Amino acid sequence: MARPKTFDEARALDTAMLLFWEKGYEATSTQDLCEATGLGRSSIYNTFVSKHALFLRALTRYTELTTDMQLALLEDESLPPADRLKGVMASVVEMEETHRRAGIGIGCLGVNTTVELSGRDAQVAALLGRDQERRLAALTATIAAGQNDGVFSRNRRPDEFARFFTAAVAGMRVSAQNGADRAVIESIAAVALGAMAV
Repeated sequence: MARPKTFDEARALDTAMLLFWEKGYEATSTQDLCEATGLGRSSIYNTFVSKHALFLRALTRYTELTTDMQLALLEDESLPPADRLKGVMASVVEMEETHRRAGIGIGCLGVNTTVELSGRDAQVAALLGRDQERRLAALTATIAAGQNDGVFSRNRRPDEFARFFTAAVAGMRVSAQNGADRAVIESIAAVALGAMAV
């Protein structure tokens, strides 16, 4: 007869997510996961099947949390389009500050994973691709609304500006990992927003 689980699976998943976020997939060992979660190897494998399966679940959780937060801002039609984009940039700055370790940001698990794995892991690439499509669709709609309101330039298509915005956010994350402080990250955000303004 199987023994019931005696641990909080959601909490273990969040702990694993943070560990993968800080160290990356390959640098995180099963022993690291055991120590961080307080679980034995058998509990990890019985619950999550494999390190790779656990990573996919952690990455899914991360993308759901961060993308849902961004979409809530982007789809809030009570705010002007420019304020929605400013809100997303502000949330990125705050996340980098919250997760800064010894003056260094830990960046974005999605960006980090794109660099580390997406070129050679089809499951990871598909997951990140779906997540990016959701964000780009919401950004494109917000930017199109801002162009219609006359606050964003029309010198580029909304989808082109959306990709530029996404690249700027990724650049902010990487800059934080290189030690850029809050003022530098905020200046990158301001330049990116200014580039789209009329």
